Amino acid sequence: MRAVIQRVSQAIVRHNGEEVSRIKAGFLVLVAIKVGDSESQVKKMAEKIANLRILEDEEGKMNLSLIDKKQSVLLVSQFTLYGDCQKGNRPSFIHSTRSEEALPLFKLLQSELQKFVGEVQLGVFGEYMQIDLTNDGPTTIVLDI
Repeated sequence: MRAVIQRVSQAIVRHNGEEVSRIKAGFLVLVAIKVGDSESQVKKMAEKIANLRILEDEEGKMNLSLIDKKQSVLLVSQFTLYGDCQKGNRPSFIHSTRSEEALPLFKLLQSELQKFVGEVQLGVFGEYMQIDLTNDGPTTIVLDI
């Protein structure tokens, strides 16, 4: 499982021109499920995201988590994070789990995150979306579990 976590001051997901979700300060999390990923990996990822200390404290140091600051998550499925470009110029996505197998794990990630942080907004699973965000920092972390 791979997550790209961007610290944002705001983020919005649109689908077919309509706004479907929005957060203020928190994390925009792009996530891909890899072939063979398990529920235990999902739970570990949720705990890691919620406790990741990349939010600034009163001294401006990255020392606080989403839990500490009571901030939100905008969770977006993005199978292209496992795009393999080693051969040729067209990415291969053979390492990404098929949608019907990834969806239950994605939903589990959402419910596990909700145990730690109050608000978890979602993109539209498996659909074309537009994402507007204001990256805060910028601070971007890539997690592989």
